[in-house]
Amino acid sequence: MGNHSTWSHTEGQTKARHAEALQPPSMYNVVLNNDNYTPMEFVIDVLQKFFSYDIERATQLMLTVHYQGKAICGVYSAEVAETKADQVNRYAKDNEHPLLCTLEKA
Repeated sequence: MGNHSTWSHTEGQTKARHAEALQPPSMYNVVLNNDNYTPMEFVIDVLQKFFSYDIERATQLMLTVHYQGKAICGVYSAEVAETKADQVNRYAKDNEHPLLCTLEKA
């Protein structure tokens, strides 16, 4: 009997550790930040190219960036969010625009 209670206790600890290990990944908001130089058309292009928004939704988000200073473009796991932000920032730089894409923990 002593062995069974030890086994049950160990099994419970393993289940608890396994449940902790299966927590969903942290999620991050990918945010476009307003500046006074990047053309609105370029922001719409970015939203369509990197976030797959149609023209109407991309225009709405661009206006949010313009009037509110920033807009969340999507919520992703850390690796995907970092990749998207890096792609946008590189694309903006390559096109000589100061548009900045950042991450915020969701």
